[in-house]
Amino acid sequence: MNVLLMYYGTPYDESQIEPYYTDIRKGRKPSDELLRELKKRYGTIAKSPFNEVSFSLARRLEAELNLRIPRFPKGLQKAPKPRPNDADARVYLGGKHNAPFIADALQQMLADGAERAVALATTPHYSLRSIAEYEAAVQEALSQLGDSFPIVFIKEYYDHPAYIGAVARRLAAALWRTSAPQKAMVFFTAHSIPLRAAAADGGAYGEQIETSARMVASRLGIENWRVAWQSAGRSNEEWLGPDINDALRQAADDGYKEAVLSAIGFTADHLEILYDLDYEARQTAQECGIHLVRAQSLNDDYDYVRLLADLAEAAWYAEAK
Repeated sequence: MNVLLMYYGTPYDESQIEPYYTDIRKGRKPSDELLRELKKRYGTIAKSPFNEVSFSLARRLEAELNLRIPRFPKGLQKAPKPRPNDADARVYLGGKHNAPFIADALQQMLADGAERAVALATTPHYSLRSIAEYEAAVQEALSQLGDSFPIVFIKEYYDHPAYIGAVARRLAAALWRTSAPQKAMVFFTAHSIPLRAAAADGGAYGEQIETSARMVASRLGIENWRVAWQSAGRSNEEWLGPDINDALRQAADDGYKEAVLSAIGFTADHLEILYDLDYEARQTAQECGIHLVRAQSLNDDYDYVRLLADLAEAAWYAEAK
């Protein structure tokens, strides 16, 4: 079993911020002002753990898949020999904006003799700005490598029961940390995208975020909840809103004293979590007199590992039929 696990990526240190930002901007270098701002943000959180979390997730996913493969499906008459590599599950990690890039992972898969693969990203919701770009990166890399093999893409898992359950468990723990859970406002946040991009895919991204939020809220019996958006880019066009900071101010105006954040559009801690929510949104909440709690991310926890293993396994064996 060959699995390509894709993630967004993050700089390892300050020296990599400019090339990382340039890659995000499709080869256009950022202005000095934009570069200074991004460096300041990374400096505020000291270090993003996104790469390490993703490396660990890949290894744990590989281990979980191998635990599920029958080691010796038939009786043996003598001591077993080492298993051949092609009998094992192999998970290759590819970053969208930093090494090891998706192209690097695919090159290694070809070198290892992969004949087919399953590809999935650490992004539960489909949009033209996320999953579609991962798919395009895979096809471009294979074209440049001059070789190819069948790849089954898992494009979304926003309503998978295991995903909803994992988010709900963490949100329940966060609600416990409030003094009056029934009176707290719950905000489900996701990365904003330009309105034109949201319209281009027929509004699917926003609808999927809303669906995930509704399913989690229903599972926990939460009545006071809203979807808010975060991490909008620096451009003159309109982005999906309301921004979480504006939403917190409105909640304060509505009389809420406590709020809980569930970053339902993200699965791991990174800049958008540690700065945009833990630093910026927390400052806004303090200014508004709101006690703010954030639910933990899925990161490389085993309930998330098992979910990804279920998805990869189902896609792999379905394709084999």
